[in-house]
Amino acid sequence: MNTLIIKLIVNTLSVFIAAWILGDSVALSGFGTAILVALVLAVFNVTLKPILVFFTLPATLVTFGLFLFVINALIIMAADALISGFYVANFWWALLFSLVLSVVNAMLFSLGDGGRRERG
Repeated sequence: MNTLIIKLIVNTLSVFIAAWILGDSVALSGFGTAILVALVLAVFNVTLKPILVFFTLPATLVTFGLFLFVINALIIMAADALISGFYVANFWWALLFSLVLSVVNAMLFSLGDGGRRERG
């Protein structure tokens, strides 16, 4: 349960930071909206993403997994349509938001790791 809350907090911070980095092309109405976006993205990643990955498996294999960013962008566009305080200008900004979100998320999780994980 604690790890779920920590992941939600890190994902919320990642959404907030990524939206700040991309400026007016990706907008949040506030930190509460960032929490809602993180929750919706988590639910979509658990429910919708596996179905999309299954149906686009050939494209994912041919692009060595890079097509997963397209799937992430589609999920972000769906979150944009669902959440009124979250705005993404278009598909390309959603794709860039997906990339920035992944990098920021990885950086925040590595900071929180504190070197505990065995690297080798």
